[in-house]
Amino acid sequence: MPRDIPLSGHLPDRPSVPIAFSVPVDPLGFAPPGPMYLGERNRLVSLDFIDEDHLLFSFREPALLHRDAKGGYTFARQIRAMVLALPSGAVESEALWTLHDRSRYLWMLKDGHFLLRDKNNLGLGDSSLNVKPFLQFPGPLLWIEMDPTEQYMVTDSREPVATAQGQGQDSSPTSASADAPADGVNHRVPDMVVRILHRDTGKVMLVSRVHSLIHLPINAEGYVENLRGRGEEWILKMNFFTGGSRNLGNVESACMPAVDFVAPQVILASACNTDGGRKLVALDTSGRRLWVHSIAPEAIWPVIVPSQNGLRLVRETLIVDHAVNAYQPFTDEDVKGQLVRIFNVADGSVAFEGRAIPALDDGGNVAISPSGRRVAVLCAGAIQIFELPPPPPLPPAAGQTLSH
Repeated sequence: MPRDIPLSGHLPDRPSVPIAFSVPVDPLGFAPPGPMYLGERNRLVSLDFIDEDHLLFSFREPALLHRDAKGGYTFARQIRAMVLALPSGAVESEALWTLHDRSRYLWMLKDGHFLLRDKNNLGLGDSSLNVKPFLQFPGPLLWIEMDPTEQYMVTDSREPVATAQGQGQDSSPTSASADAPADGVNHRVPDMVVRILHRDTGKVMLVSRVHSLIHLPINAEGYVENLRGRGEEWILKMNFFTGGSRNLGNVESACMPAVDFVAPQVILASACNTDGGRKLVALDTSGRRLWVHSIAPEAIWPVIVPSQNGLRLVRETLIVDHAVNAYQPFTDEDVKGQLVRIFNVADGSVAFEGRAIPALDDGGNVAISPSGRRVAVLCAGAIQIFELPPPPPLPPAAGQTLSH
C-alpha cells in the first residue's frame, strides 16, 4: 500500500525546470483576459501540441456584440487559431472561427487532427486548420470526452423530447430523436442525452436520457461508475462493453470522487478530505494502488490533461488564500495564481511545478506533448516551453488486459 504524500498549495517563485525557449504571444495578437472572468469557467484559450514540434494556439479575439434581426444581441465569439512551429514560433497556418458559446471548443487527437465543437455540430480539423463537418446532433452539443486510446467518445447534448413527438427513435447523432409516451404527455423525461460512440465513424454504441451532464470515465473495455458503500466508502466498479462487471477497489471520500482514465489501464480518483482538500489515488485496472497524494485545500478547481502516451499528466489548480466552502466562498481578489503540476503516472513523482499567468479557471493554458517530454505554459506574455527527461514506464501490471 503506497503511503499518502502531502503536497502543498503554495505557488513556486520560479518553475522547477529551466525554460528551454519561449514564444512571445503579443505579436500573435493575444491579449490576456482580465480577472473578471474568474469564476465563470469560460474557455478563453486552447493550447495544444499537434506533435512534438508544432503547437495549435487558439484564443478569444475581442469583438463587439452583434444585433439580430429583431434588434436583440446574439452571442458569437471570434476564435483566432494559429499553428506555431517550434522553436521559432513561426505561424504556419491561421484561421478565424466563429463559435456560439463559452465552453470548451477544441479536443486534440493523436493523429494531428482535432475536434471542433460549435452548437450542435462537431467538425474534424487538420494541421492546416481546415475543418470539415463530422457529426451533427439534434440539439446543442454540450460536452465530449474520449477514452485514452481515442477509440470511443462520450457526448452530452440537450435534446428536449417535445421536439421529437410523433417521430421514431434513432440513436444516430445525425438524426437522433425520442418517442413521446403513449398518452402524448412528457412525464418529466430528461432533456439531456448521453451517448457512447465509435470516435472514427460516429456509430452509436449506447444512448440514454439523463437529468444532468454526465462525466463517464471510459477506456477501450468499458466504463467506471462510483457506488456508495458504508460511511465514506465509495466502490469503483468497471462495467464492460462486452457484458459483466468487476469491482476495482474502494476509495474513502467525503464526496463522490471524480474519476478519470489517465492511461488505458490507469485510473485517477480525486476524493474529498474532511479538511476541504483533495486526495489523489492512482490505481490500475487490476485494483492495485500506484500512489496517493493529499492536496492542500487552498488548491481548487482542478483541470487534468494527460499526455497521449499515458505516462504523464498535467494537473493545474487555482490557488486561493483560504479554504473554500459554503461558508467561505471566494472572489477574484482571493485568487493568488494558478499552479501547474506534472506527475509521472507510474509512481506519482512530480516532474514539473510552475505557474500559468494569467490564471484561467477552465484551463487551456497548458499543453503536454505526445511523448510527455515537452510542456508548454502560457505565462507572462509568452508560451514557455520546458524540456523534461523521459517519463518512467508504467508498472507491468498496469498494462495487463482485464479479465472478467
